[in-house]
Amino acid sequence: MNRTDNRETRRHDITEAVLRVMARSGLHAVTMRAVATEAGVSLRLVQHYFDTKQHLMHVTLRQLADQMAQRLQTRLTGTERPRDVLQAVLAEAVPTDERSRTFHLAYTSYAVLAVTDETLAAHPFLSTPDAMEDFVTRQLTQARDEGDLAPGLDPRTEAVTLLATAAGLGIAVLAGQRTPQQATTILYGQLARLFSSAEEGAQK
Repeated sequence: MNRTDNRETRRHDITEAVLRVMARSGLHAVTMRAVATEAGVSLRLVQHYFDTKQHLMHVTLRQLADQMAQRLQTRLTGTERPRDVLQAVLAEAVPTDERSRTFHLAYTSYAVLAVTDETLAAHPFLSTPDAMEDFVTRQLTQARDEGDLAPGLDPRTEAVTLLATAAGLGIAVLAGQRTPQQATTILYGQLARLFSSAEEGAQK
């Protein structure tokens, strides 16, 4: 392993330690010292690769967002119909395993802190919902143009509603108020509502 590979491995190990601390104890528990202990390395080494906690969190959250985007891309492979695409998006919107739970916990915690911290509010990690809203709107617009969306529905409004519902259900799952299965069933029901009237009309 050359020096570049070793450096990237070290950085990866440290950011994975951040995620473990975050998943176990929350975003507030992430400190440089706690991360060093979790990674089994010295505080000095963590500081060598990440000069500030802000830098460490920036890299970690960007890495986590990229991993979740790759998970969604894997779900979407071979999927073309807007309804199937949206079902895949909603399936990934619910924290169903440890990785997705960590992502939702990190995003929710970061978003709350960003309300009173302008530095955090500028983090690219928080732009994820905007990009997803545009993506879902495009899928619903395509469905409308193809005659598959229930008449009279506005794609942008329905995209906002779907994603807001998904976000709320994600928090409910994290809090133990809903199971992942319950949340997924509710989301799929909302999706069916958008397409059912169009399907009923086609059958007449």
